[in-house]
Amino acid sequence: MQENINHLAPVAEASVSDRSEFIWKCYAHVVGAILAFAAIEVYFFKSGVAVAIAEPLINNWLLVLGGFMLASWGASHVAHRIESTVAQYAAFAFFIFVEAIIFVPLLFIANYQAPGVIESAAGVTILGSVALIATAMITRKDFSFLRGMLVWVGMLALVAIVGSILFGFQLGTWFSVAMIGFAGAAVLYDTSNIMHHYPADRYVAAAMALFASIALMFWYILQLFMSRD
Repeated sequence: MQENINHLAPVAEASVSDRSEFIWKCYAHVVGAILAFAAIEVYFFKSGVAVAIAEPLINNWLLVLGGFMLASWGASHVAHRIESTVAQYAAFAFFIFVEAIIFVPLLFIANYQAPGVIESAAGVTILGSVALIATAMITRKDFSFLRGMLVWVGMLALVAIVGSILFGFQLGTWFSVAMIGFAGAAVLYDTSNIMHHYPADRYVAAAMALFASIALMFWYILQLFMSRD
């Protein structure tokens, strides 16, 4: 979930063909990012690298959270402010790689405690994301009004997560459900931005924002499925 990009003419003001090309570029890059993320995780686990990554991070979830925040902010900051397409791709690739590392501890635990749950969570995430993206595209509604809610809820969720790590209390199943809803709203918001607010040369940044929201949804759907097993 990223802020609107208004310093250049939005793609909504472009011709129909240019607008369609921009939208499909965004979605193609999101699909590519998901496949790249999956390929990195498969390599980590098949090569044994996942064990080396997971062991120090399983007992340091605050470091995982901090890494996620820094990677999200740093990559999006670069991608939104540089004009070079090559540099935008570099920021996106860095973000995908760091996301893959951050997910290793959770995937490691899930694979050990509940084999098969990762595939189920991934399937539900993809279906849910497709449904939300289709909703935004079919209705053509501008969901930019969600930004304020997403910012405040995100801050409250961050405080709750840090508090749970520092003081050792469990956030519970309903927190995961609430965060899935939060991530779903972020997917709607990001899809709306792709259709209405991003300038035509920021398809990489737009794809990264949407990928980050889908990754967040996957994280909490996986946690929810693990809590049931």
